[in-house]
Amino acid sequence: MTEPLEKRLEKAMAELQAAQEEIARTERELRQASFSVLSSDRAVRAVVGPQGELTGIEFLENKYRDMSPSELAASVLEAASAARTKMNRHVMKAMAPFTEPSSNVPELKGFELDWERIFGPEVLHEDDEDTERDGQATPAWRDALGEDGED
Repeated sequence: MTEPLEKRLEKAMAELQAAQEEIARTERELRQASFSVLSSDRAVRAVVGPQGELTGIEFLENKYRDMSPSELAASVLEAASAARTKMNRHVMKAMAPFTEPSSNVPELKGFELDWERIFGPEVLHEDDEDTERDGQATPAWRDALGEDGED
């Protein structure tokens, strides 16, 4: 026997209220988030804020003194881009529960987001966290040479 309409409506309203509270909590958490990533040459650390904005740059161990302007720029862009991608993936994971259909109320389907359109295609590529150490991914050229980047 199907559930009365009033009961289904009551369940849907309770689930909607719980979802609104969870979204508010998630938004508060995301507003406080930041990610820091080291460039592959370990010359630069970039920090991004909750909207992927660059909030800090640190030049490490005076390595910048021996770098050409284009090398330094490449290091800054690499670290900033990687930090932004980490933040974007963090947002995706935090918002994932809201994209799922409700198990209690089948009429609440969740919502669909086009993450690639929002953040760009790089956010959908495999997460590099398994290959990272200390916030730094091992560059492909070091993998090819059998080097791990340690001095």
